[in-house]
This record gives sequence, C-alpha cells and structure tokens, in this order.
Amino acid sequence: MKLTYPVCCGVDVHKTFLVATIITSDSVTPKYKQKRFYTFYSGLLSFKQWLLENNCKDVCMESTGKYWVPVWNVLEGSVHVVIANPKWVSAVKGNKDDKKDSKWIGDLFRMGLVPGSYVPSKDIRILREFTRYRSKLVSMRASEKNRFQNAFTVCNLTLDAVVSDMFGKSAASIENYLLSTDSVDPDYCVSLLQGSLKKKASDVVNAVEGFSMTAEQKKRVRIIQGHFADIDKRIVELDDTIGSLVSDCEGVISLLCTIPGIDRRLAIIILSEIGTDMSQFGSSKRLCRWAGLTPGNNESAGKKKSVRISRAGVYLKPALVEAAHAAVKSSQSNSYFQIKYERIMKRRGKKRAIIAIARMMLTCVFAMLQSGEVFNPCDIQKFDMPEELRKRQVLSSAKDAVKLLVSLGVVSEGAISLEKLAS
Repeated sequence: MKLTYPVCCGVDVHKTFLVATIITSDSVTPKYKQKRFYTFYSGLLSFKQWLLENNCKDVCMESTGKYWVPVWNVLEGSVHVVIANPKWVSAVKGNKDDKKDSKWIGDLFRMGLVPGSYVPSKDIRILREFTRYRSKLVSMRASEKNRFQNAFTVCNLTLDAVVSDMFGKSAASIENYLLSTDSVDPDYCVSLLQGSLKKKASDVVNAVEGFSMTAEQKKRVRIIQGHFADIDKRIVELDDTIGSLVSDCEGVISLLCTIPGIDRRLAIIILSEIGTDMSQFGSSKRLCRWAGLTPGNNESAGKKKSVRISRAGVYLKPALVEAAHAAVKSSQSNSYFQIKYERIMKRRGKKRAIIAIARMMLTCVFAMLQSGEVFNPCDIQKFDMPEELRKRQVLSSAKDAVKLLVSLGVVSEGAISLEKLAS
C-alpha cells in the first residue's frame, strides 16, 4: 500500500473541542503527536498555528453535523482539508474514544484510503443555504395548508370533496365567511361561487350543511392563516435574495433551462448543489453516484444483494425527480425524455423509469456545464426524425443487411424482396 501523505493530521471534531493527531512518516514506524483544542475562534487559530509549525498541510476530518464548518472556515486557503463521510472513517464500536478516533482517521488518510467529500466554493455554499432554506419553507407551507384544511374537516365542512383547490378564490371566500359568522347561510355561500364552480352549487350547499366551529377553533384557524401568509412573504424575500446571488450565473441558468423539464427555479437548485466546476467530480458517473441516483454494488459469494439507490442527494435528487416528471409530460416541446421513459417503464416500472430519467438529466447537466453547449443529445435524431427520413434509413439499413447475407452466402441474390418494405 502506497504512502500518500507523509505528514498529515487526523481530526476528531466535536461541538466544543477537537482532538488532532499529526502523523509523521519519516521512518518505518510513524510518529504521532496529539493535542486537544477548543472550537472557539481563538482555539481554532491555535490549531492552525500548530499545524503550520509542524509543517502539516494535509488535514482529514469527518463531516460531523455542522461542527466541521468552523474548522474548515479557519483552515481554508492555508491547509488542504479533506472532509470524509463518517462511514469511511468509523472505528469499531467498543474500542474507540476521541484520541483513538483521531489517530484512526489520520492512519487511514495517510495511506489514501479516505475519499474526500465535495465541498463547493463559498459563494455556492451561501447560495445553497438560501435554496435549502426555501425548500424547508415550502414544505412548512404545505404542512400549514394541511392543518388549515383539517381544521375545517373536523368541524363538518367537506368543501374539499367539492372544490379542487381549497385555496382558490371561491373556496377562500367561503372559508373567510364561515370564520366571520356564527350562523351559516347556504344561499350566501352559493353567491360567493365563481366560474365553473357555480355548476356545483348544490354540492357546495351539502358541504357546508352541519358546519359548526367554536370561537377557540376559529382563533386557531386564523393563527394558521397568519402563519401561512407570513411564510409566503418570507419565500418572496428569499426569491429576491436568491435572484441577486445568481446575477453572475444567468448564462449557466439559461443553459440549464434548455433541458426539457428544468425551469429557472430548478436550475438554481441544481446550481446551488453541484456548482459550476465539474472537475470536482471527474465524471458524470461519479456525480450521479454522489447525487444518489446510481444503484449500489452489493455482491458477496457470487450473490447480488440489494442494489437500491442510496439516500444521498437529499435536496438535489427531489429537484431532479421533479424535473423528470415534468420532462416526460412535455411531449409538445420535446419528446426526447418521454420516449425514453416509456421504453424503460415497460421493462422496469414507473418509479425506476423516473429515477433513470433523472440520472440522464444529471448526466446532461454535467456534459453541458463542461462544454458550455445547449441541450442537444447525440441520439436526439432517433426521436425527432421525420417519418419519411425514418423510412429511408430503415430501407437503407435493410439493403445493407441483404448485401451482407448475400456476400456470406447465406441467401442467394434476389431471394429477399425489399418492395414490401419500401412501400
């Protein structure tokens, strides 16, 4: 096994302190030097100074929550830092403590056995904080919608069985009326209906019949309404801030938007997760594996066990799956992914087909960010080819096949007629 880092440091990071072990491999037996530092800023500066005094420019630590981030911020630019997934550096249970963990991380790292995790540049990390927070707020808004609807359901209002959107104009008008009155007038509820919902006036009357909500329950619903409106305002603020952060990346965003199914919002999410420098991943296969879109490799004694995709890509994978669902339905603009989806779906099912399309899209993103070219896959002619040209190509291929069979002596010349195929 080759020695990769003659002088390196393994770090076991905690919330208030870290344990560092410098390993020097001058001779056959490595030398160890351990020290403990606090994770306050002054302690991290002391840690950095200690590394430089011992001529240690390579550091490895596991990604423990967010505790590694302050250490990274202090060492970035002066020391080469590798962030390792805990599963690659975990010690055996029952024989571990902080000092042993630090030493174990250093021993693995100096022999090159620890693959580093992808850490984007600071501007991409800041953009990622905003896009991930926006995703959390969107999920929170959906939860508030469910609470709002359930508050009416338990009070004998079955309006959600009549209207398609409980937050549409007609439904919102009826709900506000019910919150502001103690006695329900079905005729007034019908007068609030708009558009095509007027055809369901009788169903609306049946839905509001028997509605009863106490003052305390109404107060809770108003609190939910206020929280829902506040979340909407915060999302608008985040969108404005995100727009200013990506002002320098409009060209990349426009490039990604040429992929069917990807709009501006999804393009920004993808950009915040993987950045623009594809040299960090090396290949599209490694990027797809990092995003959790590649089946695992779990084989022992000639038997293949579960090869499901991993749980990686908590934020990137849902965005790509959303884009894949949109792409397979956009047959009017571009049917490339739709045709591929239908072919895979027949063999592997809908869920696996969507994951396969998401992986194809991420592969396209990798190639486009590397080359700077718009979406134009090499096999797109097979899907967007006019019918006349398709027939000519099929006839040409058939003629070549017949010539090959005749030259090999399998059939005699004139034994196979291409007139039916040509017609």
